[in-house]
Amino acid sequence: MKNNISDFSFFVFSLGCKVNSYESFAVKNLLLEKGLRYDDLNPDIVIINTCSVTSVADQKSRQHIRHYRKMFPDSIICVMGCYSQKECDFIQNNLPFDVLVGTTNKYLIYDLIKKFIENGHQKIVDINKNIKNFKYEEICKTAYVENCRAYLKIQDGCDNFCSYCIIPYLRGKPRSRPLENVINEARYIVSLGIKEIVISGIHIGKYGYDLDNVNFSKLIEEILNIDGLKRLTISSIEASEIDDNLIELFGKYNNLAKHIHIPLQSGSESVLESMNRKYTKEEFLNKIRKIKLMCPDIAITTDVIVGFPGETDKDFIETINFIKEAKFAMLHVFPYSKRKGTAAFLMQNQVNDFVKKERAKVLRELSDELYSNFCDSQKGKKLHILIESFDKSKEICVGHSENYIKVEINSNVDLTNKIIEIIY
Repeated sequence: MKNNISDFSFFVFSLGCKVNSYESFAVKNLLLEKGLRYDDLNPDIVIINTCSVTSVADQKSRQHIRHYRKMFPDSIICVMGCYSQKECDFIQNNLPFDVLVGTTNKYLIYDLIKKFIENGHQKIVDINKNIKNFKYEEICKTAYVENCRAYLKIQDGCDNFCSYCIIPYLRGKPRSRPLENVINEARYIVSLGIKEIVISGIHIGKYGYDLDNVNFSKLIEEILNIDGLKRLTISSIEASEIDDNLIELFGKYNNLAKHIHIPLQSGSESVLESMNRKYTKEEFLNKIRKIKLMCPDIAITTDVIVGFPGETDKDFIETINFIKEAKFAMLHVFPYSKRKGTAAFLMQNQVNDFVKKERAKVLRELSDELYSNFCDSQKGKKLHILIESFDKSKEICVGHSENYIKVEINSNVDLTNKIIEIIY
């Protein structure tokens, strides 16, 4: 039996969002720096980064914990993340684990595993049930890359407390990553030759609220001024947190992608109020108009929840009409999922699953139409395509433009990670 942790191999499996993927990659780098060996075929340690955004995510987290224990019965099973935070008591009583960590102290994962080994394999539980007063935790220097773009985490936590969402209770209040650390990682990413950085976090518009002399728009401008950065993309940001300074950046910097994701969730005023969203329909629409005035070719995408408790046919029609008026480029559609512990869980007039499914189908068809219309509006215009993949057999390169249009380019050479200018 191995007793020295440096002799151990490990594997990391991640569920859920890009923030989870980023953190899992950082944990992987941390363990590699400590001398451990990565092995996904026969690992001595299995780390499972869980998700709890929906009841389905909970179920998948449970399934994967059991799956990896069965697959690797002699391995150390380390479970961390949002599901660990939410269901730590259930996991302790019902699921096979050796080390249990929540949404904080992931940077201690090496020390906790080492302690488990040295203490005769006694189970370790490190869950902070009061996560209100934590600062941003650095795990290790990283550059999480997918398809030629790197995801740069700038903050953690959320205090929106939308009535359908459990995440603020699991991630805690917003905590900003120090500006110097963000800029240093961004420079490191550029030094690797990566063309695109995607800003990510749980509630990115709150960046800087707990720091001095910086906010989200100032951070973005700092990153845009890094020599060699070809493209910066803002992921999901609340409409209420897009200030005039941020909007002006779209007209000032060519390396700021002409794409932004702004969650709407509903086009019904009464449903927005029940959801505890922080804007009215008119405020949301005015923000979109200001952005498009500054950057006419921008692709604005959004999230929509269908079947929220109390959503009537009239509310749904209002949502359809608002989406058409806003002229989004694409929709991400989610049927409402009940989450115990949220305000919406106890709401009356729950919508049945059949209605949710039908409404989701309508909006997904509308999304296809909106995307087609947006692509048509760009015909004849100059676009810059970041090539993400190459199919040698078909002699086709595939990538995305700065305003999120997927493009195929005929080529008999691999152009991956290059930016190609075309007339669309």
